[in-house]
Amino acid sequence: MVYSKINSGSLLTLKKRKSFFASRPTIYICVILGAILVACAYKVRTDTIFACQADGYTADRYIAYCNGRGYADYEHGAFWFDLEPVARNFARNADVLFLGNSRLQIALSTVTTTNWFSAASARYYLLGFGFSENVIFAEQLLLKIRPKARVYVINVDDFFDRWETPPVKTVFHDPDARNRYEGKRIWQHVHESICKRFPRLCGTDYAIFRSRATGAYERRMPKQMIVPVSYDWSISESVVNNNTATATKFLSDLTINRECVILTMVPTVDTRIGDVNAIAKAVGLDLMIPEIRAELRTNDGSHLDQSSAEQWSQAFFQLASSRIRSCLE
Repeated sequence: MVYSKINSGSLLTLKKRKSFFASRPTIYICVILGAILVACAYKVRTDTIFACQADGYTADRYIAYCNGRGYADYEHGAFWFDLEPVARNFARNADVLFLGNSRLQIALSTVTTTNWFSAASARYYLLGFGFSENVIFAEQLLLKIRPKARVYVINVDDFFDRWETPPVKTVFHDPDARNRYEGKRIWQHVHESICKRFPRLCGTDYAIFRSRATGAYERRMPKQMIVPVSYDWSISESVVNNNTATATKFLSDLTINRECVILTMVPTVDTRIGDVNAIAKAVGLDLMIPEIRAELRTNDGSHLDQSSAEQWSQAFFQLASSRIRSCLE
């Protein structure tokens, strides 16, 4: 009897051990699958459009840029492939067209700009782009859009440099670029529906929302780095010569009165004011840069903060108002 009891107990223990070890592969697989799901969720939240919030979407605004590594630029492809036809139509029919980089976009995405054009009963469009965009993209895009503008305002800052930025290399040369940008457009609808309802599922990375009607930017910035505007008065002869040659060619292709082409320079850190003055003088156009006594600041070491943008845009329109109005009339 004693032997029988011991043997029965041993058999029961052995069965339990076998059952435990038999279940271990299942537990292991579940752990692996869980880790994969967590990794995928993390990647989606950090590398895709879900790295950004959706609170800037409206009937008028779409995401121009989201800092998720797998998403990044949308605005270049949106205009180049006409994925936002409403935006292209507004740009085509604008009375005043602004060209330049993201510094121009930020400086004029203000209440002041909206109010000035409303009072003038005129239409405007901010046709600048991020990634320090320049004339190479602008001249080709204008051929596609065929704008009716009677006034052009050009931010000279880097605009007449000739090099293909990463988004331009993609839209110009990548045969699969259109499909990828169409995919980005579709994902915006998914992103908006999910992240507006469940914002905690989405990140708070840097994002830019863009108006279809005016091209104006609205940014979402998780971090700010306040740096005051400064100026560099030195002149680089090679930069001036190369930019002047490009500017001369570009300006000759514009089918409007040269008096209605306004050059300006949005201030930043180490603003290359010396080069810009020399370029404007070489092409024979006035450089309209407002003098502002108050200290202007950037909130990322490059773009004006909102308060400085309002000050700068107000001063710019005070300076350029009569010229713009005379061209519109």
